[in-house]
Amino acid sequence: MDDKIKYELEFVIQSSPQLLYQYISTPSGLSEWFADNVNSRGEMFTFIWDGAEEEAKLLKRKSDEFVKFAWVENDDDSFFEMKIIVDEITKDVSLFISDFAEEDEVEEAKMLWGNQVSDLKQVLGSK
Repeated sequence: MDDKIKYELEFVIQSSPQLLYQYISTPSGLSEWFADNVNSRGEMFTFIWDGAEEEAKLLKRKSDEFVKFAWVENDDDSFFEMKIIVDEITKDVSLFISDFAEEDEVEEAKMLWGNQVSDLKQVLGSK
């Protein structure tokens, strides 16, 4: 298997870090924009898209700052992380995403994240 490439994306989101954190860390929040439905049992999260289920383990979280997940079926060290960054001067809130994809799938993966974050902004009433 080819090594996956890490890529990072940043999206400015007009929201409080506290509210944004609810949407990236809870099953109810994630099911509003990231997947059709999300269930969790402890650290295990089940993401459902079009009837297909993917399981991810919550590796780390820090309230109002970030969540880090790893897909259970991946046998590598890849993960995806959503981090909330607040600019100290402007107080702008950004969602910083780190993820991994096969080299030939990076652009498609970035577009997918862009679409999903666009849904998140809509839910939050952000521009």
